[in-house]
Formats: sequence, C-alpha cells, structure tokens
Amino acid sequence: MSEEHLKNTVEAIKERFGVQDAEMKYPIALLVPADQILDICRTLKEEFGFTFLSDITASDYWPETSPRMHVIYNLYNHSEIVRLALRVPLDGDKLSLPTIEAIFGGANWQERELFDMFGIHIEGHSDLRRILMPGDWVGHPLRKDYPLGYEEPQFSFNFDEIDKRKHKAGGIEA
Repeated sequence: MSEEHLKNTVEAIKERFGVQDAEMKYPIALLVPADQILDICRTLKEEFGFTFLSDITASDYWPETSPRMHVIYNLYNHSEIVRLALRVPLDGDKLSLPTIEAIFGGANWQERELFDMFGIHIEGHSDLRRILMPGDWVGHPLRKDYPLGYEEPQFSFNFDEIDKRKHKAGGIEA
C-alpha cells in the first residue's frame, strides 16, 4: 500500500505541475523549479499526507554554474511510511528561494542553515540570519568555493616538518 501511495503521489505531482524525476534512486525524487516549491509542498502536505519536513540541505556543484546548487527537501508521510525528496536546481551565484515556513514551521531553522552555510537567500523568511556561524562571519563554509584554511595533520611521516611550525606553549621547547 505504501509504495502504491508513493507511486500515485509522484505521478499526480508530475502530471499537475509538469515536473520530472530526478536522478536519485532513494528516496524517490522530483526535480522542481524554485517558483513551484511552495505549491508543490502545500499539495504534498494537504492532499498526499507528507506532513513532516525531515530536512533541507543542498549540494554545491561548483565550478558548474547551471545548476550551481540543488536544494533538497526531504518529506515524510508517517501514515504511509514513505519519503519523497524534492530537488530544486539553482543557477549562478545569486541563489534564492521562497520560504516554506507557512507550510512547514520547522523549515525556519533549516532555511536559516541554508542561508548561513550555503549563502542561499530565502525570500520572505521571518528571521533570516546566521544560525551556526557568528553574525559577523564572512562567507558560507559549505560552498565549494569557500577557502579551506585547514592545518595539515601530524603523522609519523611528517612529524619533524609539522613540529617545526607548531607553537610551543609558554615558550618552552620540548
């Protein structure tokens, strides 16, 4: 019954909104234009029982710019025990989506995380500000064009080289 409900849901959404399958195998995913995300989320919740937004995340395909990113909405239907993903492709560097807070209240913090980590502007969001990084942080750490800035880990093969660059606490040499 669950798989049949999911199949019927996917076919109805594809027919009603003219969307197509995404290339994901599990969960089943639909490729959704940004300007249809509100209507599709509302329809999935009200008509097909996808009442739980389990998460929103993104994939950055940089240096590709078309699409630059996919925003992925993972929805769950508790009564049918099925999940469905919606993938929204975004082009270029000025990335923007409408908020779905009015449909899924839990989207508030998840959309703030998209803004904070990926630099995706969420239009109409009630409180769009950083949620993980300090307010004065520059950049978006999960974008592939964000500088890494890491320190090389010390292992046995590079111990001496790394040890020379280490700060010695209190000026005491080992």
